Amino acid sequence: GILPLDSEESGVCEVILVHEHYLVHKPEKVCWAEAAGTLRDGLRAYTALHYLCHVSPGTSVLVLDGASPFGTIAIQLAQHRGAKVISTAHSLEDKQYLERLRPAGARVMDVSHGKADVAESCLEETGGLGVDIVLDAGVRLYSAEDEPASKSPLLPHKHDIITLLGAGGHWITTEKDLQLDPPDSRSLFLKGATVSFLNDEIWTLSSMQQGKYLDILWWPQLDEPIPLYEAKVSMEMVQRNQARKRQVIQF
Repeated sequence: GILPLDSEESGVCEVILVHEHYLVHKPEKVCWAEAAGTLRDGLRAYTALHYLCHVSPGTSVLVLDGASPFGTIAIQLAQHRGAKVISTAHSLEDKQYLERLRPAGARVMDVSHGKADVAESCLEETGGLGVDIVLDAGVRLYSAEDEPASKSPLLPHKHDIITLLGAGGHWITTEKDLQLDPPDSRSLFLKGATVSFLNDEIWTLSSMQQGKYLDILWWPQLDEPIPLYEAKVSMEMVQRNQARKRQVIQF
């Protein structure tokens, strides 16, 4: 389950009292490690691809920063639905990781050190028609000198997203401070495109959404769980930005 924002209980305990609306039955064929590793990012990916844009066979999907935990599951779910997937990698290690994913087939663009122009590559990949669905990992809103230092320079600019988006396309953004100027809105209007915001907490913020994620658990490709005695080392690697992944701890 997922605890709501106003929960007075902690999830890290042996016994917890929680409302049944925040829990789902674990399918018998899904092990506990897969369930633990999937629920958060799996819920986000399913929300984005099923409820916000209704991905279908034959559609083209661009997943930015595909080697992130969310990106990895989004790629697998989009391929499971029969979509043609394009993804960006922020390093050579990310590119190699994405190319090892199974089922294979996602087109991977290495954007580290400016090796690829995302908009140009996507238009070339789709014969100039543009991408049907874009899942971003944040976007740059300003020029390089005006952008905050915390914003990764490897993220595409919002103009790149609008350029590569096809007619009737869907842009699903995690950028909570997205600012669209009148020319941006006009371009989206002419394409008949939509912009949706992916809020991680939407499922627990509205009672109307309770129970809808009963069918979301599925089988992603996960790393092996680590034993409890290795948890401290793994956490330190994450805090030092040496690892960019979700890690399942096996008690």
